[in-house]
Amino acid sequence: MVQETLPLAASTSPPRLVTTEAERLPPPSQASSSSKTPTIFLSPEPLLSLVSSSSKSLPSPPLPSPVLRRPPPQALASYPMASPAPAPPATAAAQSPPPRIGLAGLATMGQNLALNIAEKGFPISVYNRTAAKVDSTLSRAAAEGALPVLGHRDPRDFVLSLARPRTVVLLVQAGPAVDATIDALSPYLDAGDAIVDGGNEWYQNTERRIEQASSRGILYLGMGVSGGEEGARNGPSLMPGGHVDAYNNIKDILEKAAAQTEDGPCVTFVGPGGAGNFVKMVHNGIEYGDMQLIAEAYDVLHRVGGLTNSEIADVFAEWNQGELESFLVEITADIFTVADPLDGSGGGALVDKILDKTGMKGTGKWTVQQAAELAVAAPTIAASLDGRYLSGLKDERVAAASVLEEEGMPAGLLEKINVDKKMLVDRVRQALYASKICSYAQGMNLLRAKSVEKGWNLNLAELSRIWKGGCIIRARFLDRIKKAYDRNSELANLIVDREFAREMVQRQSAWRWVVARAVEAGISTPGMSASLSYFDTYRCNRLPANLIQAQRDLFGAHTYERIDRPGSFHTEWTKLARKSN
Repeated sequence: MVQETLPLAASTSPPRLVTTEAERLPPPSQASSSSKTPTIFLSPEPLLSLVSSSSKSLPSPPLPSPVLRRPPPQALASYPMASPAPAPPATAAAQSPPPRIGLAGLATMGQNLALNIAEKGFPISVYNRTAAKVDSTLSRAAAEGALPVLGHRDPRDFVLSLARPRTVVLLVQAGPAVDATIDALSPYLDAGDAIVDGGNEWYQNTERRIEQASSRGILYLGMGVSGGEEGARNGPSLMPGGHVDAYNNIKDILEKAAAQTEDGPCVTFVGPGGAGNFVKMVHNGIEYGDMQLIAEAYDVLHRVGGLTNSEIADVFAEWNQGELESFLVEITADIFTVADPLDGSGGGALVDKILDKTGMKGTGKWTVQQAAELAVAAPTIAASLDGRYLSGLKDERVAAASVLEEEGMPAGLLEKINVDKKMLVDRVRQALYASKICSYAQGMNLLRAKSVEKGWNLNLAELSRIWKGGCIIRARFLDRIKKAYDRNSELANLIVDREFAREMVQRQSAWRWVVARAVEAGISTPGMSASLSYFDTYRCNRLPANLIQAQRDLFGAHTYERIDRPGSFHTEWTKLARKSN
């Protein structure tokens, strides 16, 4: 069957047959509604019969002779011949040169990043599987300053609207949706064009796609994007990794779209392969730890000190003016000021009405899994993940509290702690700061271990720099972390950088006091406790691991090393123990 986009009309000149990919349709921006040579797609099999019958009478009004173009073979197998009409472009886009960059996937993050790029003066084409998202993006572009955004409802028109070398950014759900979107767009991409996946993707999926794209000469980047919807619109932290040429093609665009700090734009080429996605994964793992530690600080202030929501808001606002200044501390202060909008009487804070079950999307789990595979200790991040798992057992926790209370366990605090509020606030501040340093140290060590394994040559100072703005974990002390790695790029651990070591020693007394008081009261502080244990374990020059190795040698003949002579040794422990008895 022949599929037509325009009716054929009688003509004195025969239709022109176009059979090469070099003669593809021009981008919509170059097409004219008054063109005298309309175009149709047709299947290759009936091509000759259609040409021979083109002089027959067809419906009026008569049209000029059509140009018959054959799409590439792979497109015939995957896409309908007839294309929907392109979305009406924003006025600014219609007057701009063909965009160098396009974005597919117009959920909130995709829309905001597209508008951010357009606002920085770079025309951009956008596409979404559902036309409504395209329309809403164009409406926003018009309303937010007549931004140069060109909308498309057809994947072919979208790709061909871009100037070569083309760059297509994907912001769709990680996993199969990325592969499906690539399958829809790649038939129209040429060698030298680039795909940039901006989702939270598993790094090995990115490496697989890099190989697949390379077989066709297509460049590929896996780019971490942090900052949430606000960051995407106003300036995120960007972590691209993969083909450096793909990065260089749009480096100027990314540098303008990224968050800006006194040290420059919050974007850098992270490294080859899946480095960008891996760095974003660890960023999210650190984020897990950070959020858990802040929640524990709130819990201690509220349950031990009896601070009200208003007082807690003031505490976090004050902390955000000092060494703990960060995005997460700032928004925590804001959260405690918000009243429940559904409570007409205005009698309660919204945060108190939220069910205590924490969601997650997988990057924290991936971080802990990678830490285990690389033999990197990350107890703070692991504790935060366990905390989310346990929070999900709401019904079990309620039932357990009831059973244990019947057996004599107090329902509230195990012990009432009399403490001056001002002193409590100051000690919790110190404990939170020291714990956060441990969390960041664990994340950085994981990045270094993976970099060594994969040969990525990650620059930890530069990663600290691009996290200073735009992203969720942005914090004042990231500047000091950057300087620590600038001083010593081979730094074994942040804890042993002289500046941080001094601060940890100064704060460790308050840190221990907070954890001890929480234990006495029966308040769970897994993140702070794990951080303190990490600190104490790392600074200890003699651990009880000698006994564990002796046990392993006894039951499994795993051998052991000695402190007084080289080599591996095995002992018949049971036989010798019986003789001694």
